[in-house]
Amino acid sequence: MSQQRPPLPPTAAGPATVAVFASPESWIESDALTQCHQVAALDGMTHVAAMPDLHPGKGAPIGAAMASTVLYPFLVGSDIGCGIAVFPMKLKRAVPEKLAARFPDLDRALDPEQDADDPAWVVVEGDIPAGHVEGLGTVGRGNHFVELARIGTVFDPGHASRLGLTAGDLVLVVHSGSRGLGERILREHTAVHGAGPAPDPGAYLAMHDDAVRWGSLNRRLLAARVAHALGAEPAEPFLDQCHNLVEIRDGVYLHRKGAAPGDGRDVLIAGTRGTPSYLVAAHAGPDANHSVAHGAGRKMSRSDALRRGRAKHTVEELRRTPVGSLVVCGDRQLLFEEAPTAYKRIEQVIADLVDHGLATPVATTVPLVTYKTPDLGSVPQRDQRRKRGRR
Repeated sequence: MSQQRPPLPPTAAGPATVAVFASPESWIESDALTQCHQVAALDGMTHVAAMPDLHPGKGAPIGAAMASTVLYPFLVGSDIGCGIAVFPMKLKRAVPEKLAARFPDLDRALDPEQDADDPAWVVVEGDIPAGHVEGLGTVGRGNHFVELARIGTVFDPGHASRLGLTAGDLVLVVHSGSRGLGERILREHTAVHGAGPAPDPGAYLAMHDDAVRWGSLNRRLLAARVAHALGAEPAEPFLDQCHNLVEIRDGVYLHRKGAAPGDGRDVLIAGTRGTPSYLVAAHAGPDANHSVAHGAGRKMSRSDALRRGRAKHTVEELRRTPVGSLVVCGDRQLLFEEAPTAYKRIEQVIADLVDHGLATPVATTVPLVTYKTPDLGSVPQRDQRRKRGRR
């Protein structure tokens, strides 16, 4: 490991400080830094920690952990509960072309009545949080995905072994959030209070916690749907970390927007469709607001990625990645928006975390099949129609 370096010198913005945990070589947009300082100037803000995957968001930076004595729902955003879970997968053979054609349609929600006999329901215990049945078992759009991957390089065999992992093992990575539930919660707040604080933090946190639980449950449902479609048995995740949430820590509200909990937990930091992701042991302290990066982070806006991608790539080039994996995505625009070139180098993000003493790599996961949206030409007919529920 290289010598630990401090974050870029903290800068004051009113009473709060901003610390950027990135190297001078990292791609950090000035607009994202401006947003960090705007957040730092909010009433009650104490410290903003920017991760190496920092990039501009709608009103607040993505890739930041923000501590305040005041709870601001807009700092969490609309996708409350978004996170990444990783599940062990047992398959006899892993041929990407064959497996890609067997992925179910994860745009089609599971209906508790019409799909009552779907085997994926076995992972649901108790009531569905907030009674929110819309969108169950769907992955969503944007940067969300479900990915079958193989454990690649193992940096810490002892740690990997404790997780039951060795090189060559298969895992299923699920990145998704609370779908419409989190959006509804934020919309109800902003309709009255705009970007202002929550007047009743307890009431907001109760709804927020439901959305966090819903997101975690939905990741399990997604994994179960894929496991059954691929001929495997569903398994419990060996990690499930939310990176869009607020928690009370050390007497303040710690808002994370695109930042994973880094207080002694295992975290999968997502790469791109054409690069590995990194499983790390996170050990971030208070200077980093106990947080680490959640992914590679965008370096292009969606419009720029679409324009540049269409000039450089064909659809077929983007469906077969540099690591030999396949991308299942029937939405051609999304395929260009989510091209690997639209993101920062995951290796630089990980190097920054290591250099700042925030995380230690455990292993990489190398994509085999990444699902974004259904390619209806390859979805099995039995999954394109709704199943009948029990009578």
